[in-house]
Amino acid sequence: MELEKEISQSKFKNGYHKAAVNIIFTYNWLIGLNNKIFDKEDITISQYNILRILRGQNGKPASVILLKSRMLDKMCDASRIVERLVIKELVERKMCVKDRRSVDILITEKGLNLLERIDRKDNTKSLLSKNLTIEEVTELNRLLDKMRD
Repeated sequence: MELEKEISQSKFKNGYHKAAVNIIFTYNWLIGLNNKIFDKEDITISQYNILRILRGQNGKPASVILLKSRMLDKMCDASRIVERLVIKELVERKMCVKDRRSVDILITEKGLNLLERIDRKDNTKSLLSKNLTIEEVTELNRLLDKMRD
């Protein structure tokens, strides 16, 4: 549906303003879709993001600094999120062998199983592929990357 109809606004300052509002609106739309899955699994999008990063480490530990640098939301308190994931037994902390001042964070089997369940429920690809071709998705990604340059 057109943005104008979605938010009941017929005029924008210019095309750039409309694009910015459209990106924010679409971001919130995607978050809403994902939150339906995350709520059922009792995790937040930031917790999910950290679990994804740790899964991508392929068994190698990560520090809080590494997690913070790779998180999508740079404003999140990675230490606090890790603590919540430890309580849920989705990640574990271990003293770093190379640097006793640092802590290694690893995803647990329970955390990997949770991500697998979420992956099975995630319908983002099917939702997007209904309206966008792979060529359009490639162009969208290129334009979003270009916008941030």
